[in-house]
Amino acid sequence: MRIVQIVPGTGGAFYCENCIRDLNLAAGLREQGHDVWVLPMYLPLMPGEPPPEQVCPVFYGAVSLYLGYQSAAFRSMPHWLRRAFDCAPMLRLAVKRAGSTRATGLEGLTLSMLEGENGGQRDELERLVDWLSTHIKPDVVHLSNALLIGLAHRLKQELNARVGCFLQDEDTWVNAMDGNYPRQAWELMAAKAKDVDLFFPVSRHYAERMQPLMQIPDSKLQIVHNGIDTSAFTPGEAPPSPPVIGYLSRMCDALGLEILVDAFILLKQDPRFAALQLRALGGATQDDEPLLGRLRAKLLQAGMLSDAQFLKDFDRPVRAGFLKGLTLMSVPARQGEAFGMYQLESLASGIPVVQPALGAFPEVIELTSGGITYEPNDAPTLAAALASLLSDPDRCQTLGNQGRDAVQREFTMNTMAAKTAAAYETIGAST
Repeated sequence: MRIVQIVPGTGGAFYCENCIRDLNLAAGLREQGHDVWVLPMYLPLMPGEPPPEQVCPVFYGAVSLYLGYQSAAFRSMPHWLRRAFDCAPMLRLAVKRAGSTRATGLEGLTLSMLEGENGGQRDELERLVDWLSTHIKPDVVHLSNALLIGLAHRLKQELNARVGCFLQDEDTWVNAMDGNYPRQAWELMAAKAKDVDLFFPVSRHYAERMQPLMQIPDSKLQIVHNGIDTSAFTPGEAPPSPPVIGYLSRMCDALGLEILVDAFILLKQDPRFAALQLRALGGATQDDEPLLGRLRAKLLQAGMLSDAQFLKDFDRPVRAGFLKGLTLMSVPARQGEAFGMYQLESLASGIPVVQPALGAFPEVIELTSGGITYEPNDAPTLAAALASLLSDPDRCQTLGNQGRDAVQREFTMNTMAAKTAAAYETIGAST
């Protein structure tokens, strides 16, 4: 099959598990003989990952998209001049801009994108469709998330292609919007769902959450768990001494970094864990800097700042080395997540995970036997859960080994790609 994956780029500001999943899927599909193209939207692809062999130009450039939505004068400019605002330096500036990855303030633009050809970006949609029909003529168009389903009707209409869509953490964006915007967004997404042939929720939990919100029939749902390139992540030679608690994700409030820091401070007050270290990796935006400043101040006041590191680089080789140096890993996301790709990377490295009993975390841990869950999601409870494993190295090793075996068996990028391709082939056979 000739497949185009339409992927929102982040420009590399932070660890984006959806971006990593999309690039892993492209690599897995290509290894199985499919002709795969990756088309970035808004910003360039996340750097530091193995680049896809065939990459389309960036469409819906973030700078011109935002200015065009805000300004009628900008919309009246010649097309070539508007496109100039999406040159590489301007897109790099957009990556660093506070609010560029925040739903509040972008509610109207989100709804306009969901409107597709009836929204304010019709010209760019037609340019995208024309480019694909001229240069690629895909059999399948695979959307990275349901916030892109406004594209689906025109893509199917003009390309006569099968259209599929991952489902992962759209609710995080939609429900963060102000006022009545979430209700309007869910109604639009439910209306547009009829234009998509197949939805691929990344966990059973998220399928059960999204199906009623988007009114998706059972026949259009195919659960496909995330997968990684397991060859990139290997265990360290020996457990670190002193022990190290790790965090791998965007360093922000929503993903619970402060909960982990507070748990770390509590743990170090126990003489058994006085030498414990904390390392956080995953990048941040300008919106996250106040949190990081507050956490450093809290650690300084506790006399523990020298025992904690907040690391900026997070490309795949850096992540692999980082994980080898951990004892345990925890990302205590406040509301849970649809999956949590970082769990797979940690387990592939033989590092157990300690996650709140929220979202899909219990599902992933049950499937991998590679960690434990705790509740409620607060610092004292997390500290107790971490202490139970830190004080039992044999159990840590058993969980790490079980998790690594399960990831290598069930959560590879090739397994993810095979299930996705098989689902598309079924659609082709039935039409």
